Amino acid sequence: MPAVSKGDGMRGLAVFISDIRNCKSKEAEIKRINKELANIRSKFKGDKALDGYSKKKYVCKLLFIFLLGHDIDFGHMEAVNLLSSNKYTEKQIGYLFISVLVNSNSDLIRLINNAIKNDLASRNPTFMNLALHCIANVGSREMAEAFASEIPRILVAGDTMDSVKQSAALCLLRLNRTSPDLVPMGEWTARVVHLLNDQHLGVVTAATSLITTLAQKNPDDFKTSVSLAVARLSRIVTSASIDLQDYTYYFVAAPWLSVKLLRLLQCYPPPEDAALRSRLTECLETILNKAQEPPKSKKVQHSNAKNAVLFEAIALIIHHDSEPTLLVRACNQLGQFLQHRETNLRYLALESMCTLASSEFSHEAVKTHMETVINALKVSLPQFGSRDVSVRQRAVDLLYAMCDRSNAKQIVAEMLSYLETADYSIREEIVLKVAILAEKYAVDYTWYVDTILNLIRIAGDYVSEEVWYRVIQIVINRDDVQGYAAKTVFEALQAPACHENLVKVGGYILGEFGNLIAGDSRSSPLVQFNLLHSKFHLCSVPTRALLLSAYIKFINLFPEVKATIQDVLRSDSQLRNADVELQQRAVEYLRLSCIASTDILATVLEEMPPFPERESSILAKLKKKKGPGKLPDMDDSRRSVNGNTEHINNRTSCADERAARRSAVNRFIGESRDSILAGGCSSHLHLFSFCFLVSVFQSSTHSFTDVLNLNSAPSSGANLLIDVFSESSASPAATEVSEENFPRFVCKNNGVIYENQLLQIGLKSEYRQNLGRMYVFYGNKTSTQFLSFSSSAVDPVIEGGAQMQQILNIECVSDFSDAPVLNIQFRYGGALQNIAVKLPVMLNKFFQPTEMTSQDFFQRWKQLGAPQQEVQKIFKAKHSMDTEVAKAKILGFGVALLDGVDPNPANFVGAGVVHTKSTQVGCLLRLEPNMQAQMYRLTLRTSRDSVSQRLCELLSEQF
Repeated sequence: MPAVSKGDGMRGLAVFISDIRNCKSKEAEIKRINKELANIRSKFKGDKALDGYSKKKYVCKLLFIFLLGHDIDFGHMEAVNLLSSNKYTEKQIGYLFISVLVNSNSDLIRLINNAIKNDLASRNPTFMNLALHCIANVGSREMAEAFASEIPRILVAGDTMDSVKQSAALCLLRLNRTSPDLVPMGEWTARVVHLLNDQHLGVVTAATSLITTLAQKNPDDFKTSVSLAVARLSRIVTSASIDLQDYTYYFVAAPWLSVKLLRLLQCYPPPEDAALRSRLTECLETILNKAQEPPKSKKVQHSNAKNAVLFEAIALIIHHDSEPTLLVRACNQLGQFLQHRETNLRYLALESMCTLASSEFSHEAVKTHMETVINALKVSLPQFGSRDVSVRQRAVDLLYAMCDRSNAKQIVAEMLSYLETADYSIREEIVLKVAILAEKYAVDYTWYVDTILNLIRIAGDYVSEEVWYRVIQIVINRDDVQGYAAKTVFEALQAPACHENLVKVGGYILGEFGNLIAGDSRSSPLVQFNLLHSKFHLCSVPTRALLLSAYIKFINLFPEVKATIQDVLRSDSQLRNADVELQQRAVEYLRLSCIASTDILATVLEEMPPFPERESSILAKLKKKKGPGKLPDMDDSRRSVNGNTEHINNRTSCADERAARRSAVNRFIGESRDSILAGGCSSHLHLFSFCFLVSVFQSSTHSFTDVLNLNSAPSSGANLLIDVFSESSASPAATEVSEENFPRFVCKNNGVIYENQLLQIGLKSEYRQNLGRMYVFYGNKTSTQFLSFSSSAVDPVIEGGAQMQQILNIECVSDFSDAPVLNIQFRYGGALQNIAVKLPVMLNKFFQPTEMTSQDFFQRWKQLGAPQQEVQKIFKAKHSMDTEVAKAKILGFGVALLDGVDPNPANFVGAGVVHTKSTQVGCLLRLEPNMQAQMYRLTLRTSRDSVSQRLCELLSEQF
């Protein structure tokens, strides 16, 4: 690149920047900028023609003003004029201005394209590079249409200089990513492969990136690249560092090119040619051998470059999955990283070993590291990544992948042991994996029953319906385990506190097979019934319904308890139950027991037949949770070629304790089973104007905590219903309500709602029609206990670094505008801490999306034409006006996005219904963006003016 002469220092620009830095206030800065803008405008409009230096100086000033955050609406033509200059510095500033400030829809694009074409045809390498950089930086479709056919010609031309080839390859890669349909595949594709033999390693590196991207889409067109890539890789890994002096990075020869070549080879199967395959194997063995050598430098850059090549080589070995020796060597090499102090290396080693465990050649080698992986879960030591939940999650994945019949009982036992102290974010996944492994490798099904019941006892809140459904299916299908299951579940139900899922399993199994243990006086029919009924009042409506079904089964199995059960069914609490389902069951079961003969009763209530064999619903749920291609034991073990780099760039530093603790609360339980409509809880949060009825309960592993300062005792047998807007529950006057993160939750349900140096509060919410459930996660970020958390009668303690979860059930009774406030009190270091947080419970959370045709939409739009039913707001855009982002926000708001309804395709149209307990309110919305003015017009029409007003306020704040 040409050197900048001393005369190009642009003293006027330096003075202007100095003046801006010396401004004492924002007002002074704006005043100085306005003065300069007026001066530049007068210079551009003056009669006297400006020379190239002056244009460059003033365009630079405009660019600096824009970078300070001020709008620039002139000077574009002067920047375009700089492109025709023969001076490098002037042309460079012109291209820089265009890359930053010119919109792809600008009227100047044609002039810019002409200037770029002239520079590409000039054969001046400096000017050609500037033009190629501008095309890549803008990357618009218009640029692709104009130059997509020209750039490949420059790339493969014999007289093109090396620096221009580099730029052309990377520019073509950029256009292929932004507009792949406009990049033609032709004669040049065969010639570009031969760039892998170029003497200039910079050209080879750029060409490899381009070929890798193209080969992923059209592998057959680039098959010849395999032999060239192997040859080039062989020359790199066998060369001494002095041979590639210009491309040696901390004693590692051309690490970036090596990684790119290895990724290119992952696009293809192992070479069929024996000589080529042998040469590639030799390269991979050399890389593994170099990993065992003592480091040539203590600098972290050396180890990073060395390990980057190593992990990519291991990824290629795993991808080929054809060389047993290499696979075992790779496994042993990864095993050495499992106890490394660097968090990234441990993570990548665990991730790679998960894939290795699915190979028949390396599965046994992976199993030799089982104790090391188990210790990563059992022992809470820094070297095992105790501060980083993602490392422990990968360790759980690896245990799951290496499990077989020989070690299943040990691995399941260790995972159950870890589950008691596991991070909340991975508990549900561990539960699913334990349930799958217990079923898959169960030789003795008594062990399976014990395992699942233990699973429910330890982590009942995370045991989904699929898990306890499955254990019921297996017990019903296997006669040899039915008596043992009845005996075991009967004993488990005798515990003072049983999780509701255990009551469900117990009610079902005893209702079917209670007769198998009725011979023992300790488990007589009456004892079984009394045991189940003692749990009845503590359960939710679906569980009570299941227990009523178990009772009628008892009448068939044990006639001697018929009178006792009929008395229960006849009681007012059943026959006049507020829940229709329970009332109907009680009436029908009572009538059935009274009028049906013994034979009819036995026929109606006969034992459940075996279930048909099919894929485990638990495995299906885990596959859905992990996503396609994510389960370590699946056949397709191909990893993303970008996986390692992305993870290194995004990993949590082990030294960053604050960020590591934050991750424990940030990563919430994914895809939890929606139990709202099934009535999974007996307490609700009712929402209506200025009044919220709140009830809070907590998971069985913690004591009850009253986070809303609801310290009045409920009456016996009644729900805890408290008006949190009343004076008794108002937050202390000295406590300011935190609303900082409240707007972020309008279009999303998960995230961190509050955080300070002591406490982090995370939320995960789910809604259906007028019902909702909110999981509230509390994270103690300190190493000291929180005492007297909240104002509950029971003073719970949150240990240092620990978490606690509470669940709020929500019901929308009618439309509302105010959100509830979460009041928290606890003692830290002897001082009482008061925190008040506004909970993100808004009206739009109770939206049900509604699909409509264009005709139906406009017909309904006209019906809602009364002035009080429409609210319209015109406002300035607060964020960049991106179409995809706007679509995501509207969908997150809760309505259905209707395509093809509005005549203007740039507008967004949505429809939905707000569900409350008392009524349903239909809503139609229309969002009209004005890109030029950077403004929006939002129109909402609903059948209630209060709903229209509130929804308009909420949605407009998001744009």
